[in-house]
Amino acid sequence: MSTLEIKNLHVSVETAEGPKQILRGVNLTINSGEIHAIMGPNGSGKSTLSYAIAGHPKYDITDGEILLDGKNIVEMSADERARAGVFLAMQYPVEVTGVTVTNFLRAAKTAVDGEAPKLREWVKSMKQAMSDLKIDDNFSSRDVNVGFSGGEKKRVEILQLEMLKPKFAVLDETDSGLDVDALRLVSEGVNRVHENTNNGVLLITHYTRILNYIKPDFVHVFVDGRVAESGGPELAAVLEADGYEKYEG
Repeated sequence: MSTLEIKNLHVSVETAEGPKQILRGVNLTINSGEIHAIMGPNGSGKSTLSYAIAGHPKYDITDGEILLDGKNIVEMSADERARAGVFLAMQYPVEVTGVTVTNFLRAAKTAVDGEAPKLREWVKSMKQAMSDLKIDDNFSSRDVNVGFSGGEKKRVEILQLEMLKPKFAVLDETDSGLDVDALRLVSEGVNRVHENTNNGVLLITHYTRILNYIKPDFVHVFVDGRVAESGGPELAAVLEADGYEKYEG
């Protein structure tokens, strides 16, 4: 079993007016096999948390620790964290001109594992994952996310998740901009990886609709840069009905 533990995490970001504190003492522990959902209003710091975990250089960790199996990864670069088993599915996936999906994924897998995957097994696994996600075969030879629709970009993010099989997956509003069919496919992909690898999942979302497909073990309310309340799946229904007003002020 692996554990991702966030302890008293404070994060600031540089703005035109100077450093602005976004996270104000986040405490959260995720174990292998657990799905945690984070819900909160716009501007509460949810995406900042995801980037801080993944190691985005724009986000300055001013206090606290991020422990992966007891080792503090705060000083690690983003690629070192990826090799250690941390994966981020971004809210706004970027385009990578000149790099095909096939080359990108195989290079990423080689970097994470320290050795290239066996070609025949890799091709078979990738074709199966693309088929499961209803991604057309021609996408493998297209440049990463270039000309993709929003839903296609999100499905390719989950394709990366399926092929890399990280210890912990941070999914930053993976449901945003998806129609019902794409939401179902993306959710099924997340569930497949979770069931096959027993990984830990941190699912960041505004809405409960994805939680109809990906069932969380824990739900956390995120307001003003910290966890304001934690509970079981039933907490999501309360938030859907009542909103976040009682936590703000």
